[in-house]
Amino acid sequence: MTVEIRYEKDTDIEKISYINNLAFGQTNEGMLVEKLRLNPKFIKQLSLVAVKDDTVIGHILFFPIVIENGSKQHKSLALAPMSVLPEFQKKGVGSKLIKKGLKIAKGLKYKSVIVLGHKDYYPKFGFLPASNWGIKSPFNVPEDVSMAVELTEKGLKDVSGVVRYPKEFDEVG
Repeated sequence: MTVEIRYEKDTDIEKISYINNLAFGQTNEGMLVEKLRLNPKFIKQLSLVAVKDDTVIGHILFFPIVIENGSKQHKSLALAPMSVLPEFQKKGVGSKLIKKGLKIAKGLKYKSVIVLGHKDYYPKFGFLPASNWGIKSPFNVPEDVSMAVELTEKGLKDVSGVVRYPKEFDEVG
């Protein structure tokens, strides 16, 4: 299946919300993307869509976060959320979004990405338990769904602490 991965455009915004809502079966993720897009830290090059035959069928967002340990703060990105229309799931669309997003993030000089996601899916992209680095989620989630990947060699060297997401993550619960 031929799928193009590109930056989101203003004309994609409504479709992105629809895809997130449909893929997750609720409106939280669609609202999260809408709210994050208004945050001054939003990076347009890190909001990507998958397009097949001129139709947006998937979306991924990487958003700046910090990993905080006392007075130390380390920059990172959160991969959240990623969605694909149900009829295109399990066809490699999500993989293409993740690979392209990680490549762009590395090009923007980010050293790591954090994800709360399926423990059997994200490791194939290099994600490992965040606890390997002493990184904890601020949310009450099972340890094996909180993962991190280094985009550069030793990208998480001497990094530990609690992930601090922007307030929009709390607002949509």
